[in-house]
Amino acid sequence: MRKVAAFAHMTLDGFAASNTGMGLEWTAHAYSPDLATFHDEHIRADVGTAVYGRKTFEGMRDHWSTVPDNPDATAHDLEHAAWVTAVDKIVFSNTLTEPRWNNTRVIGKDAAARVAELKAETGDTLAIYGSPTLVHWFADNGFIDEYRIIIHPVTIGAGTPLFRDKTALTLKLLESKTFDSGAVFVNYTHA
Repeated sequence: MRKVAAFAHMTLDGFAASNTGMGLEWTAHAYSPDLATFHDEHIRADVGTAVYGRKTFEGMRDHWSTVPDNPDATAHDLEHAAWVTAVDKIVFSNTLTEPRWNNTRVIGKDAAARVAELKAETGDTLAIYGSPTLVHWFADNGFIDEYRIIIHPVTIGAGTPLFRDKTALTLKLLESKTFDSGAVFVNYTHA
């Protein structure tokens, strides 16, 4: 049985995306070297498939596919670009037909049945990266096993929340870690 983890950056006031650009510009303030290393060595260690909604997928594809040609790219960025290009990817979309990124499948129709099939397989974690509206859908359908959240010491006042109004969950803390920048990682599962 495969586990589904929602991995998200979240503001102190509960938003997983702003209303600006890709919606993650506020993460730069606290994305420190120790946080990047922890993500690479710990958070993504068991990820076998990266899962995205269409908007997040297109933003990630358009960004990470250009990193290898960027002369200013850091060693960390180059390593992450190689990982995200090579990893199995799924994008949930009813409009995208050609993903134009290595190792990517598109799931449109019968999404709930497809997720149930994927969870029943043997393999590593299916990790939803960002994609807060997709996280909402997965949560509504009871598919999420863990919430891996990096809480940033910023507020943005408006955007897309990680948890929608009327979402009621009782969770148990699996682990936490504080970073030099003041960001805090928490990993929760259902109690």
